[in-house]
Parts: sequence; structure tokens; C-alpha cells
Amino acid sequence: MADDKAPVPDVVSENIETVAQFCARHEQRKSRSQLWIERFSLIVGSPGYVAGSVLFIAAWIVYNLLAPRLHLPRPDPPPFVWLQGLIALNAFVISTTVLIRQNYAARLAEHHAHLDLQVNLLTEKKSSTIIRMLEELRRDLPDVRNTRDPEADALAQSADPKAVLSAIERENGA
Repeated sequence: MADDKAPVPDVVSENIETVAQFCARHEQRKSRSQLWIERFSLIVGSPGYVAGSVLFIAAWIVYNLLAPRLHLPRPDPPPFVWLQGLIALNAFVISTTVLIRQNYAARLAEHHAHLDLQVNLLTEKKSSTIIRMLEELRRDLPDVRNTRDPEADALAQSADPKAVLSAIERENGA
């Protein structure tokens, strides 16, 4: 069984801390309205809210059907126009809340994708530099047979991001 308390390399710890700080900065930048919308959407997206809504609707219908027999006022006789209005209003508020939350999540995902692209481009450039340096070292070593490796030569060339983007756009018909 693996030890759950195994030491984590410093590089991994630094990366975890960087990601945690990045997430914390985004949390701090949220407006009050965004925080309220997220809390509200957590409530309306819960099974308890659905169950409560179903119970409320059932109680409303039962009360309005039994009220005349019990000599009580019936505020919303069938076809329950007020209930339909409340349900429609509830649906409007929930759907708008979900859309606002999704828009925020989409902007955040776009930001993350942009960051990923920058890191990937930097990593590709570093990798091609390392391959180029290894190939130079291999050619300079007297005991290593000097053969050309076309794949290594191709990988040693840094990709031009503009050329890659143009190729992707051509492929997708953009």
C-alpha cells in the first residue's frame, strides 16, 4: 500500500501552489452579484430544491381542490393560473441564473485555454531546443556514429505558431 504522506517534489509543490493562487485570485475578483448567483444556483440545482418545489406544487393543488369542501377560501381554482405564473417565474429566474453562471464559467475556461496555449507554446520551444542541443552533442561525440535522423531534425525545428494556426484554419475550412 502506498504511503499517503510520501514527500512531493518541490517542483510539484510549486506548481500546485501556483494553481491554487491562480484560483484564489479568480475567486477574489468575483463581484457580489456573481457570488450571489453562484450560491443561488447551488441551491436551485440541489435535489432538495426539486423535492421542495414538487411538495409545494402538490400542496398548492391539494389545498385548492380541498378548500371548498373544508369551507376555506380557494385563492387559485383549477386550472391554477397563479401556480402556473409562479412556476413560470421560477423557471425564468433559474434559467437566467444558470445562463449567467455558464457565461462566467465560459470566460474563465477561455482564460484557462489561453494560458494553456501559452504554456504549450513555451514547452514546444523548450523541447525543440533540447532536441537541437542533443543532436549537436551527438554529432560532437567521437564514439557515436554520426548519422542523420530526419525525425530528430524535424522535431528540433520550433513550430511557428502563426503557421500552425493557419494550417488549423485551412483544415477546418475557416
